[in-house]
Amino acid sequence: MIEAATAEQAELLASLHARAFDRPWSAGEISKLMENAAVFAILSRSEREVQGFALAWAAAGDAELLTVAVVPEARRRGVGASLVTSAGVAALVRGAASMHLEVAEDNAAGRALYAKLGYEEAGRRAAYYAGEGGSVDAIVMRRTLPRPLV
Repeated sequence: MIEAATAEQAELLASLHARAFDRPWSAGEISKLMENAAVFAILSRSEREVQGFALAWAAAGDAELLTVAVVPEARRRGVGASLVTSAGVAALVRGAASMHLEVAEDNAAGRALYAKLGYEEAGRRAAYYAGEGGSVDAIVMRRTLPRPLV
């Protein structure tokens, strides 16, 4: 089940982010982002537990997917795809016509998921991510959000 998340859930979101990433965002960082009215978060929940979340913003006809965090035991079960798709729908409702994101060049699973969902490479940010073995480029991906038929 997909549901909206609030700034009051920043601790929960931070704990999910810590389970999904080596360099997690803190509750304070997430809370600060969510102070912006353009920012929104959605949660994926199974019958038993929260499986992940997506954080994005939408303004002036564009949207950006800031992060998608799926806990390890829920990966490869469609959770990431449902979060990305739902974030796109939420952005569309907020007036966005397109959505973009950055993904680490060495994140093959993420890049494959985004491509499967219609995102195309639109650019590159050199040395965007810091890693233990050095920096990694970010691949900028973008897609047009589908307009509903009227």
